[in-house]
Amino acid sequence: MARVRYVPNSELAETQAALNGRLLAERKVPTGNIFLALANAPAILNDFLTYANAVRAADFSPKLREMAILTVGYCTNSEYEIVHHHSHGLKAGLTEEQFQAIRYFETSDLFSEEEKAVMAFAKDSTLNVDVSDEVWNEVAKFLSEKQLVELAINVAWYNSGVRLMGALKIDLEDAYKK
Repeated sequence: MARVRYVPNSELAETQAALNGRLLAERKVPTGNIFLALANAPAILNDFLTYANAVRAADFSPKLREMAILTVGYCTNSEYEIVHHHSHGLKAGLTEEQFQAIRYFETSDLFSEEEKAVMAFAKDSTLNVDVSDEVWNEVAKFLSEKQLVELAINVAWYNSGVRLMGALKIDLEDAYKK
């Protein structure tokens, strides 16, 4: 059970109509529990959405981005992140077999060296914060400086998300439960 209440869209429509409109236009309907929880701090939620949109609009490969995000999810045991990004990963080009193998990417033959380097970066950043030179140098073989910054931002952004979900104990929505 969440540690804060989920502000219903109907209430948000009355108190923060523009923000509710953004949620409905920019996010899945029904609105995800993470956003309904963050609606307790509407000004921050508004900026959160702006930043999230900027991160998603980066030129970084959607497939590599989803691999990095899912690696964050697996490293932090975030069921919410993993389940929510399953469909995003498939849409970005991951196979179901690759999706299942991300937690074991280092030993899997389903990924290219570039993909493994991206996931190694996400894992090292998530678990150790300071990315080792070895991991950095490997991923830098494949990505431009712009892409490296976008990767770092994506990994940091989704690490902040899983930590919010963990601290607030955000529930997985019924539609995502198996």
